[in-house]
Amino acid sequence: MHFPALKKLPPQARIALGLTVLFAPMAGLAMENPHANRSARPAVQTLLNRLDEAPPQPVRMETVWKGADVDGDGAPDFANPTGAAPREHDDFGNGAFGARRDGGSRRHEGVDYVAIAGQAAKAPMSGYVTKIGYAYADAPDLRFIEITNPALGYVARAFYVDPDVEVGQTIRLGQAIGTVASLQKHYPGITDHVHLEVIKPGGRRINAAALIQPKLVVAA
Repeated sequence: MHFPALKKLPPQARIALGLTVLFAPMAGLAMENPHANRSARPAVQTLLNRLDEAPPQPVRMETVWKGADVDGDGAPDFANPTGAAPREHDDFGNGAFGARRDGGSRRHEGVDYVAIAGQAAKAPMSGYVTKIGYAYADAPDLRFIEITNPALGYVARAFYVDPDVEVGQTIRLGQAIGTVASLQKHYPGITDHVHLEVIKPGGRRINAAALIQPKLVVAA
C-alpha cells in the first residue's frame, strides 16, 4: 500500500500504521515489519488523507526594488530612494515619468517615489555630490541633491530632500543622503515623495522606473 503523506508522520504514527521502523544510526538503515498489527490502519489512513488534503499554508510575499546593472559588472547601479512605489494619481497629477503637467504644456521629467516626511532618503546612485540646489526659486525649504557618477556617465537628482551631505562628498549606492521634506505647505494634500531624475550620457533625462524595477520575493 502506498501512502503519499507517510513521510510527514513521526515514527509513532508509522508504527500505528503497522510499520515498525528500526533505526540504525551508524549504518543509516531502516527496516519495515510487514507482520505488525494492522488494526489501526483505517484510522491512520484517514489521518494521512487529511494531511494530503490540507490546504497549503499562505506564503507572505514582499516587494524589493532591483536596480539595473548598466556597466555589466554584476552589481546594481541604481536604487530606490525611498523604498516605496511611484506616486499614483492624486490632486496634483501622476508621479510617473512623462505624466502631463500644466494642462499638457509640459511633461514630468522624473519619477516620484512615495515617502513619509522625515524619513531617510537613500542615494539612488553612487558617485560624488556635484550640486545641492533649490527645487524652486521661491521655495528655499525644498532642496535637491545632484550625484554624478563619472564611471557610468550618469547624473541623478533627488528632489525634496533636506541634505545631510556636502558638495564633493563621495556617495555610496543606497546610503542615507538626507531627510525627506514635507510638501504640504506648497501642495496641500499631495502625496509626499522624492522626485528622482536620471540623466544619461549625452544629457537626456530617462525614465528612472525602467532602471529600478519591483520584484516579488518570499518574505524572510
